[in-house]
Amino acid sequence: MRRRITIIKILAVLGVVFCMYSYSPAVEYTLNDLYRIALERSEKVKISEEDVYIAERGKDKAMSALLPKVYGTGSYTRYTDTAVSSTGSLNQPNEGLSYGARLEQAMSMGGREITSYRISKDGVEKSKYDLYAIKEGYTINVATVYYDVLRAKKLAEISQAAVDRLTKHRNAAQTRLKVGEVTKTAVFRAEAELSGAQSDLIKSQNFLKYTKALLARIVGIEGEYGVKDEESEDSKLKFDWKNPASSIQYRESDFTLNRCQPLTAECLKEIADNERAELKSADLQKKIANSQITYAKGANWPTVSIEGTYVKKDESPPTMGLINENIYGGVRISFPFFEGGLRNAEIKEAMSKARQADFSQSDLKKSIGIEVDGAYLDYITQRGVLKSLEDQYVFANDNYNAVSKQFDFGLANSVDVMDANALLVTAERQLADSVYSYQLSILRVKRTTGTLLKTVINNDARGQGSKGQ
Repeated sequence: MRRRITIIKILAVLGVVFCMYSYSPAVEYTLNDLYRIALERSEKVKISEEDVYIAERGKDKAMSALLPKVYGTGSYTRYTDTAVSSTGSLNQPNEGLSYGARLEQAMSMGGREITSYRISKDGVEKSKYDLYAIKEGYTINVATVYYDVLRAKKLAEISQAAVDRLTKHRNAAQTRLKVGEVTKTAVFRAEAELSGAQSDLIKSQNFLKYTKALLARIVGIEGEYGVKDEESEDSKLKFDWKNPASSIQYRESDFTLNRCQPLTAECLKEIADNERAELKSADLQKKIANSQITYAKGANWPTVSIEGTYVKKDESPPTMGLINENIYGGVRISFPFFEGGLRNAEIKEAMSKARQADFSQSDLKKSIGIEVDGAYLDYITQRGVLKSLEDQYVFANDNYNAVSKQFDFGLANSVDVMDANALLVTAERQLADSVYSYQLSILRVKRTTGTLLKTVINNDARGQGSKGQ
């Protein structure tokens, strides 16, 4: 019997050891990790990258119009009978072979081909700015959902802590009921509050699962994973949840914010005017539209075509008029005098599109100005509210501890404990929301000023450098 028990114990220990080594914890990602993965796997980013590739091939096509075209020709003819003239000369051989090469170059005197090439080059640059803007917009979407996950995770922890506190209070109330220090209503109230807290815990846990699923969809992650809320240069905030008495420490070392001293919306707008990829793209679109006017007006100029040809012939038997080699060239000028008003319509259409590009650029600049104003005010608001909510959290935490101890000594009733717990939970939730909203507000300032993706790239480069060291 003892031997059987010993074997069972050994198997149990081996099973525990096996589970310890076979268990693979979920992968945890930082915000920079999520940035990198999202930019690598995003379908929207890949579509925009293909647009860049298409624009580059369009530039190659425009370049081909500036280069001469060379053609190779060849023919072989077999006749059924030879033809002889009345004078006895041979007019048609049994077979004939000819081959040669032709060089052609057509160029508009209005320089349309050169204008088209410049437009294609600007189109490549514009597509690159569009790609940059899509990447930057995608990164802020990732950051928003990332902080939603952290917020949901913290709310789940707050709900779990509330359940633990109310469970402890319910047990204490039951103990005091047994000794006759409280009535049954205190226990009933504790049970009711505990049930409500458990319901909130279930909701917060499900909300956490939903936000994690949404983040996995946006980034392109499969399987179970976790996120890290580690301190980084982007957070600009250090707060110790385990030691609420410690004050929040701000670190205003951000490049974007430090470029404006003092920090004002007007200064941020100047940064946005210089950095936003959308504005640079709009500038190029306006330039392209003006070039289209020049291209359309170039149709009023004649087109000059130059051609050079080399021909080699061989006949069997040779005819009287056979020329074995022939080289010739020519110049042709063509000018369409009447096209039914097509050229005039194309010029007016190009001028209208140029006005549209000008209006679009002006409208975009105003919209970006509004975005900067909103991001700046949100940042100022979150920074101002955060300290007050931290003080509220500290006071609510101290109040609950004091009321809980008073209840243990019979100096407070169950209602006082419930009210103190409700106040603490509210303060915790408000502070958690403010902490992550403050961090996200900084990223939104970067996004509206066009410096977010540059910061992400620099952080990733620093991370790769530290790994290499």
